[in-house]
Amino acid sequence: MDEETVEQVRAVVAAIPPGRVLAYGDVAELAGLRSARLVGRILAEDGADLPWHRVLRSNGTVADHLRHRQLELLRAEGVLADGARVDMRTYRWGG
Repeated sequence: MDEETVEQVRAVVAAIPPGRVLAYGDVAELAGLRSARLVGRILAEDGADLPWHRVLRSNGTVADHLRHRQLELLRAEGVLADGARVDMRTYRWGG
């Protein structure tokens, strides 16, 4: 993937305000991409310094291997989950 694509995704994720979330597909759309999977890949490889925890699956669930940490970070910002699912209608950022 090219550097411009990485920077577009990084800019969208960096702009998500505390207390709000986006789905991987939302980030892809705002960054002008077709692939939500590419967003996940970029965050996995180059997202440690970003609020990666604000990006969820479209159904509001988090990755199993990150569940505890991601939900903890979201809870600290006031984003409450019902089990391991965040209500996207309540917390989705309008961009």
